[in-house]
Amino acid sequence: MTNTQVTLIQIDNYGPWTVTPEPRREVDLQTLQSRLYADLSQLVGNREGYVFFTRFDNMIAVTNGIDRDDHALMQESVANRYPVTVSFGIGVDPSPAEALETATAHIQDAGSAQDGSRTEILRGETLDTDDRAGDDVQLAHFDVNDATGKYTDRMNAYDSFIRIEQGYAELMRYLRKAHDGLAFFVGGDNIIATCPDLDRAAYEDALEHVQETVSVELKVGVGQARTAQSAGMAAKHALEVCRDDGDRVVIDR
Repeated sequence: MTNTQVTLIQIDNYGPWTVTPEPRREVDLQTLQSRLYADLSQLVGNREGYVFFTRFDNMIAVTNGIDRDDHALMQESVANRYPVTVSFGIGVDPSPAEALETATAHIQDAGSAQDGSRTEILRGETLDTDDRAGDDVQLAHFDVNDATGKYTDRMNAYDSFIRIEQGYAELMRYLRKAHDGLAFFVGGDNIIATCPDLDRAAYEDALEHVQETVSVELKVGVGQARTAQSAGMAAKHALEVCRDDGDRVVIDR
């Protein structure tokens, strides 16, 4: 059974900061957001977790194995390098969606995202070492079947992007609604989802739904492990089996 630890990362007072003392250049804001994401990706990744950028001012991480002290050190690192700080809310649940609900509530209960007095909040309990298991995290790595042949080499870049994003958006909505999973676009034609303990039939159901709804064909490799990094590598290997064998769903247990 999965037991996913999710951390919501939210930039403190970001909206007001972007227009104080006057509106800042968008190019500078985009640069700050992308660098912050890259640094957090490395800080969390060095501790065996994954970060997904979502809206950039809000990021979602799978942080199994990362304790409160680690979270505090990451906050300190951000504060030392950036003109903004970040707050962390942590949730744990067999359902990633429920874990995120808990993490979100911790931050929201501490004050608004545009409250200047709410800084570097760190709330929520991490998964105790004694409660951790080898199947706590299930990650699914999706990609589009023959994206290069169908889109990249046949359509202009923008229309290709639209097609890929349609598949991602429908998968994101359906996994959340039907299976309590959280899916994130990670570039190219790749989507990574953190999921509860789903079986092959559930993944087949999601693939069928996306194909029927937006005519985008996907395949998926699934891995399950103690940490996000290990589960993610197992998922990548399972996806390679899909590519080699022509299977739509391969689960590496």
